[in-house]
Amino acid sequence: MSLVVQKFGGTSVADVKKIKNVARRVAESKKRIDHLVVVVSALGDTTDQLLELARQITSNPPERETDMLLSTGENVSMALLAMALNEMGADAVSMTGQQVEIITDTGHTKAKIRHVGAERVIQELRKGKIVVVAGFQGVTSDGEITTLGRGGSDTTAVALAATLHADYCEIYTDVDGVFTADPKVVPGAHKIDEVSYLEMLEMAATGAKVLQSRSVEYARNYNVPLHVRSSFHEGEGTWVRSEDKIMEKPIVSAVTHDSSEAKVTFLGVPDKPGVAAELFGALADANINVDMIIQNVSEKERTDISFTVNQDDLRDVRKISMKIAESIHAKDTRFDERIAKVSLIGAGMKTNPGIAARMFRTLAENGMNIEMISTSPIKISVVVREENGEKAVRVLHKEFGL
Repeated sequence: MSLVVQKFGGTSVADVKKIKNVARRVAESKKRIDHLVVVVSALGDTTDQLLELARQITSNPPERETDMLLSTGENVSMALLAMALNEMGADAVSMTGQQVEIITDTGHTKAKIRHVGAERVIQELRKGKIVVVAGFQGVTSDGEITTLGRGGSDTTAVALAATLHADYCEIYTDVDGVFTADPKVVPGAHKIDEVSYLEMLEMAATGAKVLQSRSVEYARNYNVPLHVRSSFHEGEGTWVRSEDKIMEKPIVSAVTHDSSEAKVTFLGVPDKPGVAAELFGALADANINVDMIIQNVSEKERTDISFTVNQDDLRDVRKISMKIAESIHAKDTRFDERIAKVSLIGAGMKTNPGIAARMFRTLAENGMNIEMISTSPIKISVVVREENGEKAVRVLHKEFGL
């Protein structure tokens, strides 16, 4: 018996016409798939519109109420899609995250899934129904509504696929799959047929918007094959699967970029044990993710610590930084929003030395200064000036023959 989870993003269900198109595709899929679960995001720009409404009320909306507000977007799309399916003669039922029992922690606006019950989903599947689930939302063990952060519907879909032991999870979007670079920045970028979980995880974490990074991590942990494909045509997209199932591994698979981060620098920090732990512990307690971290060589028993965070968290980081700077006796703090992170991703980099040097030389030859560097076995990331971000992507894409 086949079981597949399909997820449709906001652009795929942006209006009634597109909802009907999704319903048609789902109904066609049901003819060849025994059990089908469909996860949907909010219609088009609904989430942004709801956030704007909140900002018109208050400049600092409480996170609990923000979750209550934003979760309504997916409720609309799931109900409309279920109606469209039933109108076509396909037996469908919609469910909220709470009804599915997507249990999360208490981290409002970016909660993490702790458990998926899915008993009601299984009951409806056994009746032959298509189950349409509201993505992006969950509930705490105390019954509080939570949301999973930007792109959270991806994580909803993958978590359900893992819980239900689905054959695979299809992520339908407005692009044809995963590309070697953003096609809007590099017109010559091409679709990748298959990519490993680790490569996709790095790509998602460094600016590729096609999948939420937590969804890829979930898929890797539970070995859920992902198929990223277009909502608007039937062609094959990009398969994301374990590395040992990919026969040919290119040295570099993709170049990504991200202009949504900011650099924070603590100047003149005492160079002694416990200072970094106090700083980053305070950020962790506030549920703020830190990306790149650089500590300079100590001079006169003081050092500088720089790190990057998402700009959405910058307001909270500023507040925390004022308190921490005083506590750890830092001389000053600086915040820079005019940066771009550019990354090379590729599983083949592990066994091919010299990639970093080639990347740095290419950027230098094109007049771009590197401000921060971070590496892993399959990733090299650098921070450059924001105005150089897209140019860096283009020159690296050309240099590495992508």
